[in-house]
Amino acid sequence: MRIVFYCQHVLGVGHMFRSLEIVKALKNHEVILVTGGAEVDFDPPANMTRIQLPGLMMDAKFTRFIPLEEGAEVDEVLVRRLRLFKEIMAKYQPDIFMVELFPFGRKKFRFELLPILKKVRKGEYGKCRSVCSVRDILVEKNDMKRQVERVHGYLNPNFDHVLVHSDPNLVRLDETFPGVEGIVPEVHYTGYVARKPDPAETERLAAELNLGDTPLVVVSVGGGHIGRDLLRGALAASPILNETHPHRLAVFTGPYAEEDEFKRLQAIASAHPHITLKRFTKRFLAYLDLARLSVSLGGYNTTMNLLATNTFGLMYPFLQNREQNMRARRIEEKGGLKVITQDDLGPERLAGLMRESLDRQAAPLNLNLDGGPNSARILEEIHAAM
Repeated sequence: MRIVFYCQHVLGVGHMFRSLEIVKALKNHEVILVTGGAEVDFDPPANMTRIQLPGLMMDAKFTRFIPLEEGAEVDEVLVRRLRLFKEIMAKYQPDIFMVELFPFGRKKFRFELLPILKKVRKGEYGKCRSVCSVRDILVEKNDMKRQVERVHGYLNPNFDHVLVHSDPNLVRLDETFPGVEGIVPEVHYTGYVARKPDPAETERLAAELNLGDTPLVVVSVGGGHIGRDLLRGALAASPILNETHPHRLAVFTGPYAEEDEFKRLQAIASAHPHITLKRFTKRFLAYLDLARLSVSLGGYNTTMNLLATNTFGLMYPFLQNREQNMRARRIEEKGGLKVITQDDLGPERLAGLMRESLDRQAAPLNLNLDGGPNSARILEEIHAAM
């Protein structure tokens, strides 16, 4: 089976890494991952070919495109992207064309997705099925009636299946998309897409860090476009906590943290021997597996990492939309983490919360975390039925 998988990230890196977990689960199949956002450092799976479209990001309000090539004009980038996209599809003639998020989001990228989807429907790329890959919680819109109509208008004529990467025991799609009953393509719940820790990798990291009995606290903010206040709060709280509860603090600012801010945080961290600060690590899951406590934003992937490692977390959800807060609150109700707010980021207050949380155990939630393998199985079944 050959799959062309389109994934466009515009702010964080969560969409990319969730998609990569699905690609890894498709290890017996050929995957062409088509991306179009900022560069992300990862080790590509052996079954994957990555093709990068001319880069586009969006402004903080998601209203306009920002070309990633210096001096490039938006309109010219759009033309080049669509031309390359058509060439990719014509060359690879996939059995499955999978699109991450659209049309539930990424509506600005319909300029390139709708022409491709229509060609798929016409059979111009051979016998191919179109599949939408979507996370558990969708961003709220001011006019949900119009949003539902728009999604139905793009989804129903162009897609055959929808994969929802959620466990309905925690969140159902109809809770944030009231038009589920009007969806024509078959809807499948895959479970949450969560990478499982590798005990050997965790053991290697433990030997490298030489922690002994000293607890490890991991602080992270995903891609790094947001979360500055959490990083600063944790760096100020850790020395206070260290006076009574010696620990090691590993801080990850995210690959997209601004250079000036990274240097400022690095200067703070360097004054304290128990603190290390990096932009990014490919061994993040091993760090969480070793950690006694996580302090983080509430993105999908970070949350799944916590659940997969059974690490207790203080979680500071991004409040521009409901996604992170809604998921975090549900898990908090079940004892899996504690939600913190802006009021909790003062040094003394945060140090106290970290102190209280160091010995807390995350309650087992018994959620389906096999979204990667389940997605692969569903795609195989779709292909077999073609």
